Amino acid sequence: MEELLVIGVNTRPVAESAFRLGYRVYSAGYYCTADFKHYTERRCMLNERSGESCGRFHENFSQEKLLEAAADFIDRADGIIPLTGAPQLPWGKVIGNSRTDHVEDKYRLYRRIRNSYPTPETHLISDPAEAMEIVSAGEKKYIAKPVSGAGGFGVTDHHEMDGEFILQEYIEGVPVSASVLSTGEEAMTVLTSRQIIDRKVPGFEGQFIYAGNITPGPSGEIEELASDLILDLSLRGSNGVDLIMRDSELYVIEVNPRIQGTFECAEASLGINMVDAHIRACMGELIEKPEPQRYAVKRIIYAPARCRVGEIETPGAHDLPVKGAIIEEGEPLVTVLATHRSREDAERLASGICSRVKEEIHYL
Repeated sequence: MEELLVIGVNTRPVAESAFRLGYRVYSAGYYCTADFKHYTERRCMLNERSGESCGRFHENFSQEKLLEAAADFIDRADGIIPLTGAPQLPWGKVIGNSRTDHVEDKYRLYRRIRNSYPTPETHLISDPAEAMEIVSAGEKKYIAKPVSGAGGFGVTDHHEMDGEFILQEYIEGVPVSASVLSTGEEAMTVLTSRQIIDRKVPGFEGQFIYAGNITPGPSGEIEELASDLILDLSLRGSNGVDLIMRDSELYVIEVNPRIQGTFECAEASLGINMVDAHIRACMGELIEKPEPQRYAVKRIIYAPARCRVGEIETPGAHDLPVKGAIIEEGEPLVTVLATHRSREDAERLASGICSRVKEEIHYL
C-alpha cells in the first residue's frame, strides 16, 4: 500500500502523519487550511479567499459534495482513512470501520449497550409533548441531541428541540474520553483525555460544543471499560469512547468509530504516529502500549464575532485561515496545540498561544 486517501471535514493532522510515514497522500475535506499544501494532493469544499467570507459550515457542508470532490482520489488510492463527516465509501478500500450505523445512531447504540454498560437514561422522541411528559414526571435533568452527529452541535436543552431527537438524562460530571486501538479480536486503550466543552460559542450558546482535550486523562477503570466496549461493538482501528465521570462512576455517552479529535494530543503525549498505529490495528497488530511522556492541550478557537484574520504565524497554531479571509461568528478559527512535562505549563502555553492568535483578529 503506497497511496492513501484521507477524507472528512478536517484532514490536515491525519494527512500530515500519513505523509511522515512515507505514503503518497490524497486529501478530500471541507476545510482547505493554509498550513498544509506541499505534501498532498487535495480537494476542498471551502476555498478561502482574502476579503471573502468563508460562510457557515452547517449551511455549506454535505457528504454528497465531499464524495464528488473525492471521486478521482477514491479510484487512485490503495486505502482510504475516513474521518468525521466522511460519506459511504467502497468498503474494500476503507482502513477502519466500513459499517458504523449501529454506533453512529445514538439510540441504537444505547439500546445495544444499556444492559451491559452504565448509560444515562435515553429516549427516542418524535413528539416534543412526549419529552415534556418525561421531564415533568421526575426530578432528573435532561438534554436533547440529534440521533446522529458529532462535535456537540445540536446538543442542547430539551425544550429547544423539534422533530425526531434523543432525550437523554443529564449526568453532571467531568467529560472524558478514551482512545482505543482494536484488531477486532483484542483491544487496548492507549490514552485517555479530559474533554474541553464550550457552552458559550457565539451562535451556539447553550450547546455542548467540543473545544479540545487535555491528555493524558484519568486511568484505571475507564481504560478497561472502553476497550471492552469497542470489542463488543466489533470495531477496528482507532476508535473513541466519550464518557462522563461523576465521582467514581463512569457513564458511556457516545462512541466515535474512527480516528478522533484527540489524534494530535495522542501523538504529542505518547510520541507515536497514530496513523501507523491505526493501520497496524486494522491489519491485526496492536502496537506495544506506550506510556505518556508529556501533557498535551488542544484548544479550538471559535470566532467570537465576524472578523477578518491577519497573518497568523504563532507557533502552535494550526488549521490556519488564508490571510484576509472573513470568518463568521461562531465558526472555527484555528486549532491550538501545546505540550509540556507538566499539565499546568501545557495549559499556560496553550492560553498564551490563544491570546496571540486573537491579536490577529480584526472585528468587522
